[in-house]
Amino acid sequence: MPEHAGSDRSGRRRGRLSRELVMTTALALVDRDGLSGLSMRRLAAELGVGAMALYRYAAGKDALLDGLVEAVFGEFLATLREAAPDTPGEPLIPQARAGDWRGELHRTVREIHRVSLRHPRVVPLYATRMLAVPLAGRPRTVLLAQERVLALLAGAGLDDGRTRLAYRAVMAWALGYVFVELTAVVENPDEPEPAIRLGLQRMPAHEMPLLRAAAPALAGPAGEEVLAVGLDALLDRFLGGPEREAMR
Repeated sequence: MPEHAGSDRSGRRRGRLSRELVMTTALALVDRDGLSGLSMRRLAAELGVGAMALYRYAAGKDALLDGLVEAVFGEFLATLREAAPDTPGEPLIPQARAGDWRGELHRTVREIHRVSLRHPRVVPLYATRMLAVPLAGRPRTVLLAQERVLALLAGAGLDDGRTRLAYRAVMAWALGYVFVELTAVVENPDEPEPAIRLGLQRMPAHEMPLLRAAAPALAGPAGEEVLAVGLDALLDRFLGGPEREAMR
């Protein structure tokens, strides 16, 4: 079936089919209906084309899932570019150099957090697709995000070994924090009684006293302040000793 313009539910023309349009539409579909609602047939219907027309842009369901991760990280990279309008010449991947590397790393981690919270139903794919796809096979947007973190840490004056260790720690904190923020805690959102809303009656008090006590606080996000505090704690750990003295 040849490519042609599709239409949205209001009947407006969408324009010619493209990979960007396919993945943007897939992302909107998952945001609305969840990952279980994504299929080649459903996506084709959203675009107003036959399902076979999509195979030029995604070979199957796995390719669609990778495309969702690509789209979210593409949004993250676009946000980084837009957030610095006064420095249009600043590269996405900074050269390894001293400077405001810490501030840029904070901005990077903060934007990963923000874009993830905008697309919470895609976040599980960060784990499942990264476990299934080797490094070189990951979407280019993901690789550029990883390259940026490494470049910023190299700009801190760390040696190669410590840069790589710090990279692991920073990525684990940034992505792990998102997972914890999005962990389901509330059992019945419409229940006004807090204990029943959280389902505490199903958690034996004698076995889980600390978790029961913490549940009300865990029901809401901790926010970006805690994210920043944890990131600084990690960076201070890796900048101890000779490296810290060299930065003064």
